[in-house]
Amino acid sequence: MTPWGQSADPANPSQRRSYTKLLTLPVARMEDVLDLYAETPDPARPLVCFDETPVQLIGEVRQPVPAQPGQRERYDYEYRRNGTANLFVTFDPHRGWRNVKVTDRRAAVDYAHCMRDLVDVHYPDAACIRVVQDNLSIHKPGALYEAFAPAEARRILRRLEFHFTPKHASWLNMVECEISVLQRQCLGRRIADPKRLRNEIAAWQKRRNKTRVRIKWMFTTDKARAKLGRAYPATPKESKLL
Repeated sequence: MTPWGQSADPANPSQRRSYTKLLTLPVARMEDVLDLYAETPDPARPLVCFDETPVQLIGEVRQPVPAQPGQRERYDYEYRRNGTANLFVTFDPHRGWRNVKVTDRRAAVDYAHCMRDLVDVHYPDAACIRVVQDNLSIHKPGALYEAFAPAEARRILRRLEFHFTPKHASWLNMVECEISVLQRQCLGRRIADPKRLRNEIAAWQKRRNKTRVRIKWMFTTDKARAKLGRAYPATPKESKLL
């Protein structure tokens, strides 16, 4: 079945070409990202994985009872909703370095400022920064023109090279693993306000960066071709010489 729920007609060249195009774009993006992961690290052209995640701020209605010997901390099932915050997460898989920026919202302007931080703060000496990210609507070069003057936006973009994961395949972005660790180790509890959220994340980030924790990525282009063969478009067989 084709993605839009209708059977492709093999005798119709236009339908066949359209269906093949829908298949080739995802696998091309997948292999592009996987090949980046497999490259030898180059300090002049660092690789970073970028994504964002929301966090719900939750406060206590009643004061929790502190933990005591032989008894865990106890807290009431009721809680107070204090709004949400957004986390922009950057992860360098080669350095074992991560940075989490807490913002009030997730807008194109906020994304643009994260890209400028990459260029001017985190990698000021890099010739080109390769950024792996998903297809969120704010992940676009135009976001920098919404935030900065044209000359400044162009200056930043000259130092950036974007690589996009396929749609519905953000799991190929290595930063997703780091976000999962952040949620389990730091965010799996009630945090009531942005100030405490920043402090807790800063402590977690400092500890992780000090030990330079990396991700052991095992999925390669060769394994993708072997295991995801059905995701690849069928190629015409070579004509046999008579």
